[in-house]
Amino acid sequence: MSMQTSSDHASLSPAEVMISAIAPMLHGLGHVAVGSQSPIPGSAALLAQARSGGEMRVSILGSRDQNPFTDGGRELFDCAGQGRIDAFFLSGGQIDGAANINLVGTGDIEQYPRQSQRFPGSFGSAYLYYVVPRVILFREEHTPRTLVDAVDFISAPGTSAPEVYRPGGPYALVTSRCVFMFDRDTKRFALQSLHPGVTAAEVKQSTGFDYDTPMHLPETPPPDAGTLALLRGDIAQLVAATYPGFAKKTWGIQSVNDSRQ
Repeated sequence: MSMQTSSDHASLSPAEVMISAIAPMLHGLGHVAVGSQSPIPGSAALLAQARSGGEMRVSILGSRDQNPFTDGGRELFDCAGQGRIDAFFLSGGQIDGAANINLVGTGDIEQYPRQSQRFPGSFGSAYLYYVVPRVILFREEHTPRTLVDAVDFISAPGTSAPEVYRPGGPYALVTSRCVFMFDRDTKRFALQSLHPGVTAAEVKQSTGFDYDTPMHLPETPPPDAGTLALLRGDIAQLVAATYPGFAKKTWGIQSVNDSRQ
């Protein structure tokens, strides 16, 4: 097994830590879909696919090479509704302790659509949240501004009443500081691991919602040398084709498709 060196460990970017945390959550799945504005989950899905020997299928909306759909989101929704997508990723301007997502805006809901701050919009998030079995939430910014006690607007609910048929829902929340796992019975997050160099006190201070903390709190496993080389090599090149700005910022890679930006 390859050993992780201290120099590689120290040079890991927050994005690489998040990618490395997400990828193992996809182990053993058949089909993982990723949105067009989700470079960190997209990178994790491609890394997991490479580690699976290509057995896992990855569909990335907006990608020229990783997108089998000819009709965009509509085909994705049909595929998800038929139970043929095992994992998807969602984020939000706000995420709360019940795994509710706000993609609409902040401020007084009665002022909609003239709220104090507007977000991109819900698109199909609420639908996919209900039908995809493993929805992994992600947010690079981990502050009380983004991880709140209660979202101002629920554009995609984390839980539903017992009588509501809902095969899908939240599985985990990965941020630049830590990993939370979601318990569907208690309808709460539990802190799963701390990213290298992050303390439990820092997570507590930066999180606006309550969560459960286990007695033993491990560090998020960093990638070993082989995985890191794969991520910064072949995977980075694949990512650059779909997310050129992200690849250039994270790995300094200039995509051949940069002219599209």
